[in-house]
Amino acid sequence: MTQRVNLVAVDGGRRRFLGIGLLSAASIAAAATLSACTVSKSGNVTTITINVAEIRDYGQAGLNATSTVLSIAAIASAIGAPTVSIIGLADMALSTALTNFSTAAGSTLTITYDDTNWKSRVDSVLSALTKVESDLSAAITGVSTKVPSTDLSNANTALNALNTIVSAFKALLDSVATRRNVGARLSGSVATPSQAQVQQALRTLGATA
Repeated sequence: MTQRVNLVAVDGGRRRFLGIGLLSAASIAAAATLSACTVSKSGNVTTITINVAEIRDYGQAGLNATSTVLSIAAIASAIGAPTVSIIGLADMALSTALTNFSTAAGSTLTITYDDTNWKSRVDSVLSALTKVESDLSAAITGVSTKVPSTDLSNANTALNALNTIVSAFKALLDSVATRRNVGARLSGSVATPSQAQVQQALRTLGATA
């Protein structure tokens, strides 16, 4: 069963109304577990508040994961310059997407996810973040038998934290069904990490606000 939902953006303590959408009870419950969302209900109307600052943290977590992994000398050396360059390109794309999103948001944010411009900005951050995760995962897996266990463990700690952030970001978008048909989403169906897991992942990657 679907319910009427108010979509609201929050940044710097300021709230902006986005529009009205429909979410299933299961989607609302999933959204409630995400630290990027808060859910309240008044009568038959449920309001989902999107924490814009946390979306920025998700993007920053990806940038920090890259720098953490590549700062491990044994990992960077084993990966090799060509692969490091590929990861660097993905990292640059994420940085650009995050900068574009943050610049457009400014100190306040009015965002309707089914609006073409805003949907493009949000999806670009997720797409770039997912590419960073994929490239780092492939690189670490490829050198897993060639580096000391301690270095591999440190790299995997950063990668696992990034996996959690990407899952949280995808689950956040899956929880938002706007009033217009926005087409196929990038996120797909994913399990939702708990708020505690997301916050721990952000702390691990030094991306908390």
